[in-house]
Amino acid sequence: MVREKVKVSTSTRTRQWKCVESRIDSKRLYYGRFILSPLMKGQADTIGIAMRRALLGELEGTCITRAKSEKISHEYSTIVGIQESVHEILMNLKKIVLRGNLYGTRNAFICAKGPGYVTAQDIILPPSVEIVDNTQHVANLTEPIDLCIGLQIERNRGYGIKTPKNFHDGSYPINP
Repeated sequence: MVREKVKVSTSTRTRQWKCVESRIDSKRLYYGRFILSPLMKGQADTIGIAMRRALLGELEGTCITRAKSEKISHEYSTIVGIQESVHEILMNLKKIVLRGNLYGTRNAFICAKGPGYVTAQDIILPPSVEIVDNTQHVANLTEPIDLCIGLQIERNRGYGIKTPKNFHDGSYPINP
């Protein structure tokens, strides 16, 4: 646990913030809780919203941004021999945490034969990217089928929303 204190003096009161708790228990979760006090009514919401927007705008990371497969007709379809729907597989791919120093777009893919479980460990990545948690579940193949999904990986800063109309090539957006 890390504890810090910073005081900011104003003409009327002394404002202070401190880190009261931080955790790095999990490979995938970094957590910190901070306290800023004293604040007048309404100031906490204003400060919190501004901090959230500023932090999301400066966040830089590597993630899977698109997925494409020849067997998938649309995002809400199901594939015979796979327990999860295509939408659930996309949501599982979205949860995969990647670390890398690449810039631009790189391709990766998953190729697995069933029956069996498909995890993040089955993703074949470019050399500059690594998976933080290899045990992340992707799909459960219940029959002897081949699953091949092409992935697009990007490193970027900020949080933006891409609309599906930008994806005319039959791929499906995962992370904005």
